[in-house]
Amino acid sequence: MIPPLKPGVTLPRPEGPVIETERLILRPWRGTDIEPNTAMLADPLSGRFITADGKPIADAFVGWRNAAIMSGHWVLHGVGMFVVEEKSTGTFVGRVGPWFPPGWPAFEVGWGIASEFRGKGYALEAARAALNWSFATFDLDEIIHTIDRENTASQAVARRLGAEKGREHDLFGHVADIWVTRRDKWQARPAN
Repeated sequence: MIPPLKPGVTLPRPEGPVIETERLILRPWRGTDIEPNTAMLADPLSGRFITADGKPIADAFVGWRNAAIMSGHWVLHGVGMFVVEEKSTGTFVGRVGPWFPPGWPAFEVGWGIASEFRGKGYALEAARAALNWSFATFDLDEIIHTIDRENTASQAVARRLGAEKGREHDLFGHVADIWVTRRDKWQARPAN
Protein backbone atom coordinates (compact mmCIF):
# COMPACT_ATOMS: atom_id res chain seq x y z
CA MET A 1 0.00 0.00 0.00
CA ILE A 2 1.28 3.45 -0.79
CA PRO A 3 1.58 6.02 2.02
CA PRO A 4 -1.10 8.69 2.48
CA LEU A 5 -0.79 11.72 0.24
CA LYS A 6 0.02 15.13 1.59
CA PRO A 7 -2.96 17.53 1.80
CA GLY A 8 -3.79 19.02 -1.57
CA VAL A 9 -1.75 16.47 -3.56
CA THR A 10 -3.39 14.18 -6.10
CA LEU A 11 -1.79 11.53 -8.26
CA PRO A 12 -2.68 11.22 -11.92
CA ARG A 13 -4.95 8.34 -12.88
CA PRO A 14 -4.92 6.67 -16.27
CA GLU A 15 -8.01 7.65 -18.17
CA GLY A 16 -10.11 5.07 -19.92
CA PRO A 17 -13.55 4.70 -21.39
CA VAL A 18 -16.53 3.95 -19.20
CA ILE A 19 -19.31 1.86 -20.68
CA GLU A 20 -22.75 1.61 -19.09
CA THR A 21 -25.21 -1.17 -19.78
CA GLU A 22 -28.62 -1.71 -18.27
CA ARG A 23 -27.21 -3.20 -15.05
CA LEU A 24 -23.44 -2.75 -15.25
CA ILE A 25 -20.62 -0.25 -15.50
CA LEU A 26 -17.43 -1.25 -17.30
CA ARG A 27 -14.62 1.04 -16.18
CA PRO A 28 -10.86 1.41 -15.66
CA TRP A 29 -9.13 -0.27 -12.73
CA ARG A 30 -8.71 1.31 -9.29
CA GLY A 31 -6.70 0.31 -6.25
CA THR A 32 -9.91 -0.74 -4.53
CA ASP A 33 -10.37 -3.47 -7.17
CA ILE A 34 -7.34 -5.45 -6.01
CA GLU A 35 -9.02 -7.12 -3.05
CA PRO A 36 -12.26 -8.23 -4.80
CA ASN A 37 -10.28 -9.35 -7.88
CA THR A 38 -8.03 -11.42 -5.60
CA ALA A 39 -11.10 -12.88 -3.87
CA MET A 40 -12.60 -13.79 -7.25
CA LEU A 41 -9.39 -15.57 -8.27
CA ALA A 42 -9.18 -17.34 -4.90
CA ASP A 43 -12.38 -19.18 -5.78
CA PRO A 44 -11.35 -22.66 -7.05
CA LEU A 45 -13.60 -22.48 -10.13
CA SER A 46 -12.32 -19.03 -11.11
CA GLY A 47 -8.73 -19.97 -10.41
CA ARG A 48 -9.10 -23.11 -12.49
CA PHE A 49 -10.18 -21.23 -15.60
CA ILE A 50 -8.67 -17.75 -15.24
CA THR A 51 -5.23 -18.02 -13.66
CA ALA A 52 -2.21 -18.97 -15.75
CA ASP A 53 -1.47 -22.10 -13.71
CA GLY A 54 -5.11 -23.12 -13.21
CA LYS A 55 -4.84 -22.75 -9.43
CA PRO A 56 -6.71 -20.38 -7.14
CA ILE A 57 -4.78 -17.39 -5.89
CA ALA A 58 -4.06 -17.84 -2.21
CA ASP A 59 -1.70 -14.94 -1.62
CA ALA A 60 -2.36 -11.18 -1.43
CA PHE A 61 0.82 -10.36 -3.37
CA VAL A 62 -0.13 -12.69 -6.24
CA GLY A 63 -3.58 -11.06 -6.30
CA TRP A 64 -1.98 -7.62 -6.38
CA ARG A 65 0.30 -8.73 -9.22
CA ASN A 66 -2.68 -10.03 -11.21
CA ALA A 67 -4.52 -6.70 -10.82
CA ALA A 68 -1.30 -4.87 -11.78
CA ILE A 69 -1.11 -6.92 -14.97
CA MET A 70 -4.75 -6.19 -15.82
CA SER A 71 -4.46 -2.45 -15.17
CA GLY A 72 -0.98 -2.33 -16.69
CA HIS A 73 -2.35 -3.67 -19.98
CA TRP A 74 -4.35 -0.42 -20.17
CA VAL A 75 -1.33 1.73 -19.37
CA LEU A 76 0.96 -0.01 -21.86
CA HIS A 77 -1.49 -0.52 -24.72
CA GLY A 78 -4.35 1.93 -24.15
CA VAL A 79 -6.79 -0.98 -23.92
CA GLY A 80 -7.48 -3.89 -21.61
CA MET A 81 -10.05 -5.70 -19.56
CA PHE A 82 -12.54 -3.44 -17.85
CA VAL A 83 -13.55 -3.82 -14.24
CA VAL A 84 -17.23 -4.69 -14.21
CA GLU A 85 -19.30 -3.30 -11.37
CA GLU A 86 -22.95 -3.68 -10.59
CA LYS A 87 -24.60 -0.34 -11.34
CA SER A 88 -27.12 -0.51 -8.50
CA THR A 89 -24.56 -1.30 -5.76
CA GLY A 90 -21.13 -0.31 -7.12
CA THR A 91 -19.91 -3.81 -6.23
CA PHE A 92 -17.06 -5.47 -8.14
CA VAL A 93 -18.59 -8.16 -10.38
CA GLY A 94 -15.53 -9.22 -12.36
CA ARG A 95 -13.52 -8.21 -15.38
CA VAL A 96 -14.45 -8.32 -19.04
CA GLY A 97 -12.90 -6.94 -22.18
CA PRO A 98 -9.95 -6.81 -24.52
CA TRP A 99 -6.82 -8.82 -23.85
CA PHE A 100 -3.86 -9.14 -26.20
CA PRO A 101 -0.54 -9.58 -24.37
CA PRO A 102 2.58 -10.69 -26.25
CA GLY A 103 2.28 -14.24 -27.57
CA TRP A 104 -1.52 -14.33 -27.33
CA PRO A 105 -3.15 -16.03 -30.35
CA ALA A 106 -5.18 -12.93 -31.41
CA PHE A 107 -7.14 -9.95 -30.06
CA GLU A 108 -9.49 -11.35 -27.43
CA VAL A 109 -12.50 -10.21 -25.48
CA GLY A 110 -12.54 -12.37 -22.38
CA TRP A 111 -14.61 -12.52 -19.23
CA GLY A 112 -14.32 -13.54 -15.62
CA ILE A 113 -17.21 -13.08 -13.20
CA ALA A 114 -17.04 -13.55 -9.42
CA SER A 115 -18.92 -16.64 -8.20
CA GLU A 116 -21.61 -14.68 -6.33
CA PHE A 117 -22.61 -12.93 -9.58
CA ARG A 118 -22.67 -15.95 -11.90
CA GLY A 119 -25.96 -17.04 -13.38
CA LYS A 120 -27.33 -13.49 -13.66
CA GLY A 121 -26.36 -12.88 -17.29
CA TYR A 122 -23.64 -10.39 -16.31
CA ALA A 123 -20.89 -12.08 -18.38
CA LEU A 124 -23.09 -11.94 -21.47
CA GLU A 125 -24.19 -8.33 -20.86
CA ALA A 126 -20.65 -7.10 -20.24
CA ALA A 127 -19.15 -9.13 -23.10
CA ARG A 128 -21.71 -7.69 -25.54
CA ALA A 129 -20.76 -4.18 -24.44
CA ALA A 130 -17.04 -4.95 -24.72
CA LEU A 131 -17.48 -6.49 -28.18
CA ASN A 132 -19.50 -3.47 -29.36
CA TRP A 133 -16.80 -1.13 -28.04
CA SER A 134 -13.97 -3.22 -29.52
CA PHE A 135 -15.49 -3.47 -33.00
CA ALA A 136 -16.27 0.28 -32.92
CA THR A 137 -12.72 1.10 -31.81
CA PHE A 138 -10.44 -1.29 -33.69
CA ASP A 139 -10.08 -2.19 -37.34
CA LEU A 140 -10.32 -5.95 -37.06
CA ASP A 141 -12.49 -8.61 -38.66
CA GLU A 142 -12.70 -10.98 -35.73
CA ILE A 143 -12.29 -11.20 -31.99
CA ILE A 144 -11.42 -14.40 -30.20
CA HIS A 145 -12.42 -15.91 -26.87
CA THR A 146 -9.93 -18.43 -25.47
CA ILE A 147 -11.94 -20.95 -23.46
CA ASP A 148 -10.82 -24.03 -21.57
CA ARG A 149 -12.48 -27.16 -22.94
CA GLU A 150 -14.01 -27.93 -19.56
CA ASN A 151 -15.40 -24.42 -19.00
CA THR A 152 -18.96 -25.10 -20.11
CA ALA A 153 -20.29 -21.85 -18.62
CA SER A 154 -17.94 -19.72 -20.77
CA GLN A 155 -18.72 -21.87 -23.79
CA ALA A 156 -22.41 -21.09 -23.25
CA VAL A 157 -21.64 -17.35 -23.11
CA ALA A 158 -19.65 -17.63 -26.35
CA ARG A 159 -22.53 -19.44 -28.05
CA ARG A 160 -25.03 -16.79 -26.90
CA LEU A 161 -22.71 -14.13 -28.32
CA GLY A 162 -22.86 -15.94 -31.66
CA ALA A 163 -19.21 -17.01 -31.53
CA GLU A 164 -18.15 -20.15 -33.31
CA LYS A 165 -15.68 -22.69 -32.03
CA GLY A 166 -12.55 -22.59 -34.15
CA ARG A 167 -9.05 -23.92 -33.75
CA GLU A 168 -7.27 -25.25 -30.71
CA HIS A 169 -4.50 -23.46 -28.86
CA ASP A 170 -1.94 -24.55 -26.29
CA LEU A 171 -2.74 -22.32 -23.34
CA PHE A 172 -0.19 -22.57 -20.53
CA GLY A 173 0.45 -26.25 -21.22
CA HIS A 174 -3.08 -27.48 -21.93
CA VAL A 175 -5.37 -27.35 -24.92
CA ALA A 176 -8.02 -24.64 -25.06
CA ASP A 177 -10.52 -23.84 -27.77
CA ILE A 178 -10.47 -20.56 -29.66
CA TRP A 179 -13.98 -19.26 -30.20
CA VAL A 180 -14.40 -16.54 -32.83
CA THR A 181 -16.81 -13.62 -33.12
CA ARG A 182 -16.71 -12.22 -36.64
CA ARG A 183 -17.43 -8.55 -37.29
CA ASP A 184 -19.81 -9.22 -40.19
CA LYS A 185 -21.94 -11.63 -38.17
CA TRP A 186 -21.79 -9.39 -35.09
CA GLN A 187 -23.03 -6.39 -37.04
CA ALA A 188 -25.77 -8.43 -38.78
CA ARG A 189 -27.22 -9.84 -35.56
CA PRO A 190 -30.53 -8.54 -34.21
CA ALA A 191 -30.20 -5.81 -31.57
CA ASN A 192 -29.71 -7.30 -28.11
